[in-house]
Amino acid sequence: MGAKDWFVCYADGDVSSLLATRPEIDRAATEALIRRLFAGHTVVSAADGTLAEHASPDDDMVYAAVWPRMTIVCTSAVALDRPSDIDARFLAEGADRTVYVHAMHSVVDWFALGVWGPGGQLRRSLSLSGGNEELIEDVGEHLSFEQPFWAGEYPAIEDEEDEEYPFPFHPLELAEAALDNLFGFVFEGYEDMPDDDSADPFDITLAGFRLTAEARKRRLFGRG
Repeated sequence: MGAKDWFVCYADGDVSSLLATRPEIDRAATEALIRRLFAGHTVVSAADGTLAEHASPDDDMVYAAVWPRMTIVCTSAVALDRPSDIDARFLAEGADRTVYVHAMHSVVDWFALGVWGPGGQLRRSLSLSGGNEELIEDVGEHLSFEQPFWAGEYPAIEDEEDEEYPFPFHPLELAEAALDNLFGFVFEGYEDMPDDDSADPFDITLAGFRLTAEARKRRLFGRG
């Protein structure tokens, strides 16, 4: 598996159903959102991307889309070891909506998930790394799609003679299951592939933005 991503999603309703309608980006609202979230930066429009190809942008790039009833923002600012440590501005932007954070990176078999209710309460925060053999954060009850993984129904090691794996499943398999169950698409398949009605991330267009940190002006006796 080589997939990686880091994004925050705001939704008023079922995300998979909303994406299935292939909504049109509200470009003005998308740019306004990025300027609010990154107020300490100069924001410059860049070329469009897709969710399949631009879900893990570098620190100086953001890809996003505001649609009716939902929003996705792909930014490294939410790629945190502990999703519960997310900056308050991201939660404030999702007031009265469900907020999701999804992040994964194959280099260390890392997956992180955060879910907050419309009132801002943390419902679930999970972060684990197979490469580092560490369960970093595990807050809240397991979501329904997680349960078979924790029960050992999708073992990371099939051959008992192989070396032991720190978890009863591969974190990236759980990451793809989370994508399918919460958002209605996957980047790479897990054992139970989604049906044909799933959204294709290559068809989900995102607006691109380049960020430049604004230098603070030093003033001495009124001179710049």
